[in-house]
Amino acid sequence: MVISLVTIYPVRRFAAQLGLVARPGGHSTHTNVTPLGGGIGIWAGIVVTFAVGTFAVAFFRSNVALQSHLPDQVVPHLEGVWSRVAQLWWLLGAGTVLTILGVIDDRGGVNPLLRLAVEFAVAAFVVYGLNFGLTAFISIAWLTKVLSVIWIVGLINSFNMLDNMDGLSGGVAAIIATSMAIVMLTTADPGTSQPQLFVAAMLLVVCGSLLGFLWHNRPPAKIFMGDGGSYLVGFLIAVSMLMATFATSDGSRPHAMLAPLCVMAVPLYDMTTVLWIRIRQGRSPFVGDRSHFSHRLVELGLSRTQAVLTIYLVTGTCGLASILLTHVELAQAVMVIGIVGCMLLLVIILESTQWQSDEK
Repeated sequence: MVISLVTIYPVRRFAAQLGLVARPGGHSTHTNVTPLGGGIGIWAGIVVTFAVGTFAVAFFRSNVALQSHLPDQVVPHLEGVWSRVAQLWWLLGAGTVLTILGVIDDRGGVNPLLRLAVEFAVAAFVVYGLNFGLTAFISIAWLTKVLSVIWIVGLINSFNMLDNMDGLSGGVAAIIATSMAIVMLTTADPGTSQPQLFVAAMLLVVCGSLLGFLWHNRPPAKIFMGDGGSYLVGFLIAVSMLMATFATSDGSRPHAMLAPLCVMAVPLYDMTTVLWIRIRQGRSPFVGDRSHFSHRLVELGLSRTQAVLTIYLVTGTCGLASILLTHVELAQAVMVIGIVGCMLLLVIILESTQWQSDEK
């Protein structure tokens, strides 16, 4: 959080020289020239933190005498953490590629097809090269890999689409990362019977970096996340969910695998409805507009701040539901999923009043 918060100050100062500014007009709703490039600070917060952590693990691992100064709970995990370092930095390297792509997009725009091609290439590298992917109790290997690639690309673009109001995408991402980190810390890895510390650490570092960014992005925003930040955040959250184990090894709670869909309900709802609206109206799904969930809440009469807080509340509710989903039996899980479904249905009903007035 501190690294991200501090790094963003010089980014704000030199954003104009870097060509990272968002000007009013078009589908944007802001009225002032605002720096872009908040994603650079988010990237720094994540990468620098893990760099320091990597050097610390390497240092203590090679100095047995100094290990006595560490808490007893930490020492047994040094070798395990070190065994995942290469994996971690391959992921951060892939995320850096997406951050660079996003910054280039922020500066002058990137062809949508080229952007999608790079996203699919990075996702394919993670799934096929690093062998991360969902299982979802599907025994068809090629199908799970294809679904994993689509999942990564889908989440990258869902967070990108959600970045349309001050504090919105960053706040929602922080809530989701925190919820999933709690799930990881309270759900044992079937192979070790230990909390899933590696995935939880990644999610908590992402959350901390987002909190540092939100200090600058709170209304009225002094800087926007930009594509560089939304691509990175969406990618790391998507991959962390693929790395995680939600269902128990004895197969007693297969419904727990729905936790990622539950916690991601709001971003996925926003992306799905926006694409549906654009296609229905005969417009390109790649061209931005004001048909997002947040914009529709404003059209219902909420202020921009109220719309963002409402989406926070819905996301937080979905996050709590996802935590419960991994710890309850089937009967209770049905009720938890029903609560999330009813909440989304309530949102749809409220929005339908605006759709009907627009048609009239």
